Amino acid sequence: MRHFGLIGYPLAHSFSPEYFRIKFDLLGIENVDYKSFEIIDLNKLSTLIHDQKLEGFNVTIPHKESIIPYLDELTKDAEAIGSVNCVKVVDAKLVGHNTDVIGFANSLREFIGENRISSGLVLGSGGGSKAVQYALNQVDIPFNVVSRSGQLTYESLSASLIRSTALIVNTTPVGMFPNINEYPDIPYEAITSKHFAFDLIYNPAETSFLRKCRLLGAKTTNGQKMLEIQADKSWEIWNE
Repeated sequence: MRHFGLIGYPLAHSFSPEYFRIKFDLLGIENVDYKSFEIIDLNKLSTLIHDQKLEGFNVTIPHKESIIPYLDELTKDAEAIGSVNCVKVVDAKLVGHNTDVIGFANSLREFIGENRISSGLVLGSGGGSKAVQYALNQVDIPFNVVSRSGQLTYESLSASLIRSTALIVNTTPVGMFPNINEYPDIPYEAITSKHFAFDLIYNPAETSFLRKCRLLGAKTTNGQKMLEIQADKSWEIWNE
């Protein structure tokens, strides 16, 4: 039996185990499992990998950045991004990858289609945000980052900046299950039908952020497609 999984905390919101279960069933892949492992203290990571005989695992909030010191190697992309969401165990060495980038880039391309995006706004500055920023740089979409204590904060974010920004990407966990009534504190009154709102959260399928944007005419999408693409890429990496 081969073993894979997801580490992070909390994990009640995650669809990853179910996604992989369905994937394995559809492809007729046997003798393999994928489980969630809630872990707060990464000092316990080595024991978890040994005890569960993990060949690879995904990484989610809050460990995408803090896991890096526990890894033996990083791919060039993961090192450049400063965030890891996929780890492969190779001869007892832990190799960090970032499949969030391809997940976001491909799902964004499908979302915006032929529309030209002149600028973007990234809500949050954590591990998911770093992958989004890297992807936006790759497709030459200039952007600003909003965080609680950075150069541009939620308090200083103006309606005029929102009006002049076509793409808004929420990379924070605000609004994720079970806190489904929460949403990032931005001037929603500036949202129009010209906006594209992307939320990396996929549970719930429509966050309060997306609902508020949709009701103001914006085109919206969640992180489900991104999850699927990054998961498939992770499986590919683990089987190389």
